[in-house]
Amino acid sequence: MNARQLQDRLRSSSPPLLLHVLPEEIFTAQRIPGSQNACVYETAFLHNVARLAPLKDQDIVVYGAGTGSLDSQTAADVLIKEGYTRVEGFPGGLSEWKASGFPLEGDGKLPVMAPLDGAYEINVQESVVRWTGRNLFNHHNGTVGFASGEIVLKNGEIASADCLIDMNSIVCEDLTEAEWNVMLIQHLRSPDFFDVENHPTARLEFANAQPLLGASEGTPNYVIQCSLTIRGIPHPQQILAVVACADGNRITGQAQFEVDRTDFGSRYGSGRFFQFLGKHLVNDHIHLHVKLHADRLIS
Repeated sequence: MNARQLQDRLRSSSPPLLLHVLPEEIFTAQRIPGSQNACVYETAFLHNVARLAPLKDQDIVVYGAGTGSLDSQTAADVLIKEGYTRVEGFPGGLSEWKASGFPLEGDGKLPVMAPLDGAYEINVQESVVRWTGRNLFNHHNGTVGFASGEIVLKNGEIASADCLIDMNSIVCEDLTEAEWNVMLIQHLRSPDFFDVENHPTARLEFANAQPLLGASEGTPNYVIQCSLTIRGIPHPQQILAVVACADGNRITGQAQFEVDRTDFGSRYGSGRFFQFLGKHLVNDHIHLHVKLHADRLIS
């Protein structure tokens, strides 16, 4: 179905239910006249459609953004699977309708990213590093928090970032037996691993951050050259990160990567330095999932 055919259908004596399947804020900004809204990205999509189309044999036309977006196809597939028998898609969506010169309703205020340049302070209550340590037969996981940090953006790109990690905040989440949990945390804080008494903070400092051109939303959009310092020993890292900003006042970033603990002097249970470890072997690599929230500093 193209835009002209849809216009003819809408002008007929028995027009279909026209479903705009994008989020409410897009529906408010621009829609084909006569549309109803049921966002296909919501878990309540079918519930919302049922309120608008209680009869499964009702004529329905679904549309979304247009070329390059699977919203209308997905909505049609879901409705047909649910038992709706007269569903059609308008794949050209808003872009084709507008390009054909047909009018749109709405206030025209599509979401616009606010200017991002400036300094952002790490929210230490909401930011976290999730860690997983393993050997061949077992693993443990937990979190460690941030002590402080700041991210600076210039020309919409990351110019610098410097964060301190509070190693005294390390916890294990999988060991439910209190005694074993305490023993593990003491072990991790000891010189066997992170020597927290002498090195209470770790440091993550960006040296260079390059945007990845063409990255789609939800996939890594920056490649970051950084320095991670643990036990006072800096070591370079290259990580892929997803960085986004919802409203111009908060930056959120996340990255998952592996670090070799032996690069930082943690050799306990490492097969590179000890023999006949058996069940006492501990993998050299630790998996880290860094999640940062940083709020704009008001000057």
